[in-house]
Amino acid sequence: MFISRAKTIARQAGAALAAVMMLAGVTAATAADETGKDWPGYHGDWRGWRYSPLEQINRANVKKLKVAWIHQPGEITQGLQASPVVLDGILYYSSSNNRTFAVEAATGQQIWQHIPELDEIQERSIFGFYNRGVSVGRGKVFIGASDGHLIALDQKTGKQLWKTKLTDPKACHGCNFTSPPILAGSVLIAGPTGGDLAQRGKIYAVKADTGERVWTFDTIKDDPKSWPGETGKIGGGGGWLPGQYDEKNNTFFIGTSNPAPDFNIANRAGDNLYTSTVLALEPETGKIKWHHQEVPNDAWDFDSPYEFVMLEKDGKDLMMHLNKGGFVYVYDRKTGAIQDVWKFADGVNWIKGVDPKTGALIGRREPQPGKPEVFCPSALGARSWNAGAYSPKAKLWFSNAFELCNRITVGEQKVEQLAFSQAYFDISEMQMTSPPGKKASSRLVAHDPLTGKEAWRINFEVPGLAHVLATGGGLVFNGDPRGILSAYDDRTGKELWKFNVGSGMRGGIASYSAGGKQYIVAATGFGSLFPGFASGVWPEFKDVRGGAALIAFTID
Repeated sequence: MFISRAKTIARQAGAALAAVMMLAGVTAATAADETGKDWPGYHGDWRGWRYSPLEQINRANVKKLKVAWIHQPGEITQGLQASPVVLDGILYYSSSNNRTFAVEAATGQQIWQHIPELDEIQERSIFGFYNRGVSVGRGKVFIGASDGHLIALDQKTGKQLWKTKLTDPKACHGCNFTSPPILAGSVLIAGPTGGDLAQRGKIYAVKADTGERVWTFDTIKDDPKSWPGETGKIGGGGGWLPGQYDEKNNTFFIGTSNPAPDFNIANRAGDNLYTSTVLALEPETGKIKWHHQEVPNDAWDFDSPYEFVMLEKDGKDLMMHLNKGGFVYVYDRKTGAIQDVWKFADGVNWIKGVDPKTGALIGRREPQPGKPEVFCPSALGARSWNAGAYSPKAKLWFSNAFELCNRITVGEQKVEQLAFSQAYFDISEMQMTSPPGKKASSRLVAHDPLTGKEAWRINFEVPGLAHVLATGGGLVFNGDPRGILSAYDDRTGKELWKFNVGSGMRGGIASYSAGGKQYIVAATGFGSLFPGFASGVWPEFKDVRGGAALIAFTID
């Protein structure tokens, strides 16, 4: 169903430009908006920077920032985990249960909403209700649905244009889509959840204008050296966070999920390609241009789904990528050649290190059946899935991080005895714990993205779990589970402003311009599996307030 209000939002010039872009096949998410007027994609643009060049709100006046408007989606299950998209004065976002909205970016006045009819199976999935946002382009708003569909809506009215079923949650233990599909020219590419499930994960591409299937990439390589016997049929994989499209090199990048069972490698004694891997794909065909498996035969749940930060240096097109295992890889994004690897986590004990020239793991320490062992970082990573931000002015990458370990004991789970959507870990014990001899800790930290040199850090009592935003005004915005949205000086990390949004933050923070004013908009409302897993170490997660609201701020 959809509800449309008879209001004209876009100026004629803006509408004409949008029409020309649509007819020319230009997608909003591929082009960087150097003016900062829009926030056209999940990470702001294809580069993964989460940066706005706007500087109307800056270090000198950020203390004057106040609430401009609030929009509530009317659904608070799992909070609000989405990142908004802003184009030509209209903001688009999604909430739990795939509710999708278009609102005036200057006022928050709702233009339309779409509430899809979802298969009730999604309510039984471990990943049910989740939704991290939408993509907008070619006159459409695209959604990855929690019941295994991709959905296209009319950008002006919210009316459903097509709906294509790609995964069958009933047959794959609840695998579904929790992140927005990404436009790569005329193709729409999406990866489903499923690395922790007894299923065979894939990545899908459809025609953006019709929903017709184009190709399917199997993240479980059909090779007995990678997957002995029948292990690939329940090998996990997939790609649960959005990929990124490099139009210049016509390459789609996506990081894949971990293999299953997560911690017991005894029955999958190969490299387990293409899980825990960075893939560079030809968007029209799904063929591999290059790949690098960051964690071969992953025994720790250290998949590779996090954002790519696209950079250039000395004439090379580079790409920085954080892995859950606590290391950052720097790639030549044309060839996949490793340029460097640097350590992001303070505490790492699952390996001794990573070869900075080849990316090879050094000194693996693997879980042993029946033996309780502590591994650092934990399966939650050295940072959660919420992305960092890069400022080309400061030449720094700002990211949340935490020091958290897990104690696990490998013990075989019979696949046929797994409940629907039960995680296929193959363990008899799993407990989050502090690093040996230390307290669990968390921080916001600023690094040189290519060398890892640390510029500053701020220590927190609980981890920051929102996306970070950097701006041309010299500011870094971050949100925490207590509901505090803060602005920091990007040079020093000094806190300059804060505001209590009323509920913990797990989604995106973005910036755009409307009516001559710069706005900061934040998704508020806590959710996801993280607080449940980590509440033994950070007990206050048990009492975090629920909620869901999109809150915009500006300066008069």
